[in-house]
Amino acid sequence: MEYKDYYKVLGVGRDASAEDIKKAYRKLALKYHPDRNPGDKTAEDKFKEVNEANQVLSDPEKRAHYDQLGSAYTQWERGGGQPGGFDWGQWSNRGNGNVHVEYADPADVFGGRMGSFSDFFEQIFGGFQGGGFGQTATRRPQGTRPAPAYEQHISISLDEAYRGGSRLLDLNGKRLEVKIPAGAQTGTKIRMAGAANGSDLYLIVDVAGDPRFTREGDNLRTEVPIDLATAAGGGEVRVPTLEGEVVLTVPAGTQPNQSFRLKGKGMPKLKQPNTRGDLYAQARIRIPKITDPQDKEFLKKLSQNS
Repeated sequence: MEYKDYYKVLGVGRDASAEDIKKAYRKLALKYHPDRNPGDKTAEDKFKEVNEANQVLSDPEKRAHYDQLGSAYTQWERGGGQPGGFDWGQWSNRGNGNVHVEYADPADVFGGRMGSFSDFFEQIFGGFQGGGFGQTATRRPQGTRPAPAYEQHISISLDEAYRGGSRLLDLNGKRLEVKIPAGAQTGTKIRMAGAANGSDLYLIVDVAGDPRFTREGDNLRTEVPIDLATAAGGGEVRVPTLEGEVVLTVPAGTQPNQSFRLKGKGMPKLKQPNTRGDLYAQARIRIPKITDPQDKEFLKKLSQNS
């Protein structure tokens, strides 16, 4: 059996904090997620490997056991250990006697997209009880069934995050509707109690980027093109919002990158949909190409009087 270096899989050091591990996991899970890499077997395998590493390193008990194993394995290698000669049995947490080990396979829930854990994980962590993400192995008394929690990412648009909505999920032929709350952000968790064959299902929201806006918490920022004449003399410009365009009056002498606050035109606050952030419209002054000598002279005089 091959030793799995979970720290290397997530690209973190052995002294990484829980937050470091969480960030690394989310970044890699998004990168290799099957929805973003349709038909890519390499990305799918990497996604499974990342989930397995997170299962261990995000759980303090599993991580402590794994670190002890890692130290012993490293010493064994340095001592000239030969392939196949390491005693895995002393590190195994599989049950025995009247303890039965059951594995809840996400492949049953997500149509085989996540697959099963490696032999290394099943051998070393098969007897651990606990939650976590993806597939969870538990050790329980004979005859009882585990209730692990499952985690799956779901991508939504900024418009869906603004208005809220619903999605239909197909779990083992059973169609379930999940409500997406207004104000959802990337990382928002939606818990569906008992949805995955009696186990809890956590949907992790990924809000896609929008070319019109930059999101800053509950606030939005957008660029508004303003012609030179309007910027200099003042006037009205149209500003996009998630409810449609609105008219903004800009003052004379508007400067490049100057921001105007549109109160309450941002994102709704999660769990407080009637409270909204603001929209900041940032002026992008359009400088025309001047070729006419009279126009050049006019601009020269204008700059001298400013």
